[in-house]
Formats: sequence, structure tokens, C-alpha cells
Amino acid sequence: MKEISVNRDVLAKYLDAKLETARYRDYCPNGLQVEGRAEIKLILSGVTASLALLERAVELKADAILVHHGYFWRGEDMRVVGQKQRRLKLLLENDISLFAYHLPLDMHPELGNNAQLARQLEIDASSRFGDDDLGWLGKMSDPEIKTVGDLACHIEKKLGRKPMLIGDAAQLIDQVAWCSGAAQNLFDKAIVAGASVYLSGEISEPTVHLARESGTVYLSCGHHATERYGVAALGEYLSQHFGCGHQFVDIDNPV
Repeated sequence: MKEISVNRDVLAKYLDAKLETARYRDYCPNGLQVEGRAEIKLILSGVTASLALLERAVELKADAILVHHGYFWRGEDMRVVGQKQRRLKLLLENDISLFAYHLPLDMHPELGNNAQLARQLEIDASSRFGDDDLGWLGKMSDPEIKTVGDLACHIEKKLGRKPMLIGDAAQLIDQVAWCSGAAQNLFDKAIVAGASVYLSGEISEPTVHLARESGTVYLSCGHHATERYGVAALGEYLSQHFGCGHQFVDIDNPV
């Protein structure tokens, strides 16, 4: 069977349009971050462009890496030294392209992290809330999931990680709010939106008090665990659209 390739620049242009990257004011550059070989036969996708993911790409002879967390974040040290140098050196020596999409991947209505997380957890999305409509609101499709405790058990089965529950596990569920990753800053807006429970990836000390005082339960489900599904779905979509190969690699992360 003949291997099908897609041109790197064609792929970059297509992704920028598909994910509407120009819409977002982000903390990093979205799109092609490191330029590799011109023709791409195999795309390897993963959550974060860690050294472990890069080494796996070299092992699999991938031509491009597609991630949610790439490089060149606002406020980081601009020098190419230490771990940044080692990562970039590995990409450049092996002529591998790096594509990274942060907020555009969170937000896509079908392939994005929040849309795919809802699909995994069987939540029917109905509306958005918060700045730039980053937060999602909906209801559980399974009528047997009645309480927040039921939802926490469901999440553990689906994501393979026990969420931290702050609040009353016996609370009945009406509206479910969610935003993948480090989105605890939307918790207050989820409360205003009328959510019975809000789930995201991370939690910090003030969030505990807000959950206890507001009566809206907070579920911390893991940054990595909530953001595995968008990039995998996007990679598979590209494989179907262009005919190139794709493989998702899950580099375990307990956070």
C-alpha cells in the first residue's frame, strides 16, 4: 500500500483555518512552531511536546508532532538553553515538524478538548459561559448519574483517574459545567451560570473555600487526563482527511 503524504505548509494552512487560530489571544504561538521536512507521512500526536514524546516520534520515524502544549510560552526564558535546547535539538536533528494548538484546540466545537471530554463523559452540551465562551454547560445523558458522587465514579471509570471532590457528594445534579486543563479561574462564572457541579483539571487552595461556600461542587479531574482527547481526535481527523498516518502517544502524567 502506497504511503500518502501531506505537504507541511498545506497542513499548517489547513489547521490554522480549521481551528480558527486568528480568533484567539493566546499565551503562545499557535500553528507550526518548529519547521521540519516538507512532506509528512506520519503524524504523532500527544498532549505535551515533552522530551519523552519527541523520543517516541524519532523511534517511530514520525515526520510531524501535533500537540496541545507546545513551546515559546509568554513570560518564559527566551534563551535556548537547558531542556529547551535538548528538545529543539532533537526536533531539528531529525527534521521533525512541531505543530501546537492551545486555546484553539480547547475551543473547537467538535474536535476540541472540551467537546471531546463531553463525548467521553457523556455530557450533552447546551451552552457556553465565561470570557470568550471558554466554559461549557450541559446535562448528563445517563439518567442513572443523579448525584455528584455518581458523576465522580463515572469520571474515574472513563478517565482512569479518581477526581478530587470538594463539596457534597450527595448533591443532585442539574447543570454540569466544565473546562479542561487549568481552568479553575472559571469556577465563579460556572456558579453564576447555575451549575450544580464544575469540573476542570486542576485545583488550588482558594478553590476549596469557594466550593464549600457556594454550594457548587468542584471536581478536579487532572490537567493531563482532561486534555488527552482533543489532540487525539484532531490527529485522527487529519489522517482521514489527508490520508496520512497518525498515532496518538499518551505520555502518562499524574497532574
